[in-house]
Amino acid sequence: MRYLFVLLTMLMAAARADDAKPFDPSDYPPAVQKALRYAHEECESQGGGAVSFAPDTVRKIDLTGDGRDDYIVDFRDTKCGEREGIYCGTGGCLLDILVARPDGSVRAVFDGYVRSYSIVAPPMKRGAARTVRFDLHGSYCGGFGSQACVKERAITATPFEFKKP
Repeated sequence: MRYLFVLLTMLMAAARADDAKPFDPSDYPPAVQKALRYAHEECESQGGGAVSFAPDTVRKIDLTGDGRDDYIVDFRDTKCGEREGIYCGTGGCLLDILVARPDGSVRAVFDGYVRSYSIVAPPMKRGAARTVRFDLHGSYCGGFGSQACVKERAITATPFEFKKP
């Protein structure tokens, strides 16, 4: 009986893996596709090979609280042939945040390197912007590389960047 259960579990996992859809940049709006094209351009300029995106490279989530999908493009697991370090460095990995506008277009509001990010719990007020917590290179907080530097930002349609003191 135990072997039958293990066999059924393995078959179900294999079926789910077959259903997994490969990453396709054309599934996203033009502004997101432009951010993804950067990966190809940068890889080519560095003499790399083919670019491969992780299935979770693009995350759709309403960040601004307006009910429309916004996008987080995280290049952490993007590969450029055999070359490492194209999209990541000591300051983290390239991250783009793009928000949907009322006219249906999508606009980039952040483009920078972050070590990691997390989305803070949804706000209690309906329609309020979500806050993102960024783990940055220590120099953004007046320190040096390995020092902790955490900054939070409510995501709106206004572009932002982190500046070093």
